[in-house]
Amino acid sequence: MSIFYDFDKASAFTTGALGVPGERIFLLQVRADSRRVTLKCEKQQIAAISQYLRQLLADAPDVEDRPLDDAMQLASPIEVEFVLGTVGLAYDQRSDRLVLQLDEISPTTEDGEPDPEFDAGRVRAFITRGQAAAFCEHADDVVAAGRPLCVFCGLPINTDGHMCPRMN
Repeated sequence: MSIFYDFDKASAFTTGALGVPGERIFLLQVRADSRRVTLKCEKQQIAAISQYLRQLLADAPDVEDRPLDDAMQLASPIEVEFVLGTVGLAYDQRSDRLVLQLDEISPTTEDGEPDPEFDAGRVRAFITRGQAAAFCEHADDVVAAGRPLCVFCGLPINTDGHMCPRMN
């Protein structure tokens, strides 16, 4: 039986990372009232969600009401429900909210096809334009807080050094 979370009016939509740069685990979290769901994801997924939210916001009126910085922090305890796979984004004009559908990554069979017996989890969340704008700003900070990039090749530099392909 799959896990399905439906947040008609999410009170928070945020992201964060746990661990040291180079070994961080990235998370998305949706909250409403006393309910909370946390998903493990990739840094690139956070950046892509932020990019697409910005594109949707570009066609909407400017946002004035944004959540406080405290609302953008991950709430504890952090219990990961599943690993994020596909993401769907849309705008619901009637409610003036953005709709996110976050699906669990599905395992594949030996043939590379999705496993027909796997019932993937799903989160659907309706967030305000202000929450989306705050997510984008916060996501920029979370993604940028990683390892510094090499000035020569652009790859991340580890704490113990870096084997730059451009240096001999």
